[in-house]
Amino acid sequence: MSEMITADLVDLDLSAETKEAAARALAERMVTLGRVTDLEGFLADVAAREAQMPTGLDGGIGIPHCRSVHVTEPTLGFGRSADGIDFGAPDGPADLIFLIAAPAGADDAHLTILSSLARQLMNAEFTSALRAVDDAAAAAALIRGDESPAAAASTASEGTESTDGSKNSVAVSAAASADTAAGTTTDTTDTTAGTGASGERPFRIVAVTSCPTGIAHTYMAAESLENAGREAGVEVVVETQGSAGFTRLDPAVIAAADGVIFAHDVPVRDKDRFAGKPTVDVGVKAGINKPTELITEVRGKAARGEVSAGSAPGTPVERSGDSAEGYGTKLRKWLMSGVSYMVPFVAAGGLLIALGFAIGGYKINKAPSVMDHFMWLQADSWGALFFQIGVVSFGFLVPVLAGYIAYGMADRPGLVPGFVGGAISLTINAGFLGGLAAGLIAGGVVIGIQKVKIPAALRGIMPVVVIPLISAAIVGFLMFVVIGKPIASAQKGMTDWLNGLTGTNAVLLGALLGLMMCFDLGGPVNKVAYTFATAGIAVASPSDSAMKIMAAVMAAGMVPPLAMALATTVRGKLFTETERENGKAAWVLGASFISEGAIPFAAADPLRVIPSAMVGGAVTGSLSMAFGATLRAPHGGIFVVPLIGNPFLYLIAIAAGVCVTTALVVVLKGMRKQAPEGTGAGVADTAIAAKVDSKEPVAA
Repeated sequence: MSEMITADLVDLDLSAETKEAAARALAERMVTLGRVTDLEGFLADVAAREAQMPTGLDGGIGIPHCRSVHVTEPTLGFGRSADGIDFGAPDGPADLIFLIAAPAGADDAHLTILSSLARQLMNAEFTSALRAVDDAAAAAALIRGDESPAAAASTASEGTESTDGSKNSVAVSAAASADTAAGTTTDTTDTTAGTGASGERPFRIVAVTSCPTGIAHTYMAAESLENAGREAGVEVVVETQGSAGFTRLDPAVIAAADGVIFAHDVPVRDKDRFAGKPTVDVGVKAGINKPTELITEVRGKAARGEVSAGSAPGTPVERSGDSAEGYGTKLRKWLMSGVSYMVPFVAAGGLLIALGFAIGGYKINKAPSVMDHFMWLQADSWGALFFQIGVVSFGFLVPVLAGYIAYGMADRPGLVPGFVGGAISLTINAGFLGGLAAGLIAGGVVIGIQKVKIPAALRGIMPVVVIPLISAAIVGFLMFVVIGKPIASAQKGMTDWLNGLTGTNAVLLGALLGLMMCFDLGGPVNKVAYTFATAGIAVASPSDSAMKIMAAVMAAGMVPPLAMALATTVRGKLFTETERENGKAAWVLGASFISEGAIPFAAADPLRVIPSAMVGGAVTGSLSMAFGATLRAPHGGIFVVPLIGNPFLYLIAIAAGVCVTTALVVVLKGMRKQAPEGTGAGVADTAIAAKVDSKEPVAA
């Protein structure tokens, strides 16, 4: 492993005028050293991080940073600007610029060192030494921790580098960061800090810091809060939910705390642990720039006995995302909450039913109940057993879908009306569409009830009696009397339409489903197509059209990972070493119908991989429908081929899509590598071309 920063990565006369130009100048040095494989791709990741929140800090510091698949090893670039560069800090331009580049899969040890630099930036002696140093090698040594700030200042004018081997800067801070990540930064039983002559224990605060990347701001806010706490005679214990590790604070430490500070730009994980305490909830930069004010604010809330509503646990969707998200985003998450809980029932029930048909034959659905007739040594009895267990499992699909949509909206109080509404949907033949409606209605009803002011005497029985009773009654009334019949009619109409699909219409539907399956590789669009298919077979006797749709969806979903695996095999030079290793795993993932196996490739090069995958998926989906392949199982990939109708043609459809996607990816990546001179290729393309000539792996 190379040193994280060397003299070649230091520019003490950075002439850039904008933050974009500064990031490019430092990134070009990383490309030259082989630390970054794709300049434009890396800068796009830096810009994406910058768009989430400006990286300028008070005190003349700019810290553009990101985690990127285009970074080969953790790297720091340092630039010093005479005129200053605007990074969005409240107090003006930054003259000290650190470009922090971390690999997408960086290990905890290196991320801890990166986080330690962030903590050192809160040290005025450290930043002063960086402004005074006049030699690139000395600056690199200071940042690495090979020299202390005092030693660097004393040797700067001589242009020499300390050789005493001491690690009293970043290395020492790294140990502190590691302790913080392990949740052991402060011994809360030690009351010497801030304890007056009377022996009274100091005010105790627990804090959580986090930022989108988890590299810099997370640890800078932690250091700033701890320093301010020591100055104020307050014990501050910080849980850094960053990339270098996430270890929960000891529950005893939280219980003993007098107040809580959340300084975060991503959701605090397990936030409900801190419920019931005076809480200050701010962005991570506030933790860096005004820690003293935050400590004063939380002490004031504690003195007044205020408990912030934000410290209480939210709904499952709020706990997994930003509470300020738009309605459309929340709606998608509510629906995905129901789908994610439903899918295991689909997989278990569908595979059991398929196994029942495989063992007992196509008439197994006519077999009597195994309660009345079961012979241990007869294959038909075992086939009937598996089939009937699968049917029971499928019977939970719609209630589970509705129940957990309501759960995502209103937490546990939504489960009862959601399950009741889903069960009614089955009773009135409203099916999958009825389950969606029932879940949304149940969640909305519970949210409405919770907003009504209730007398204190009734609050204790609200969750277990009042809310379930009223919400189930309202949802049941609406499903039985008001909206159930129209939804049932719509469900029947959709089923009849699917059953009537033949010829060109069926082929076009297969192409559309293939495009959807490969668009976001396991994301919301993929899940819509998959849920549409599984809803059609989630009955004891699905139609032939429904089984064709299921076959097309699974075939298309297998294409992206299989194609990426094949591409890394036939043209390995176009991929990094990591991608080639991912390609080996993608064979198994693709064969198992796990579309997510292609995500590492799509994340690294979305403009080439995703369109190629969509074209291949559309080819496979349309061919599967044209061949009339059918599938009763909702999952299993190549391992359920014996259960597929027209299996040979089905495999041909998959192979065709894989070949199309592979060819497109190889051609598109090859065109990128062979860009002619004079077309605007910069340092990145030159460096990449050199790597290709030397047979070194590069990222597209």
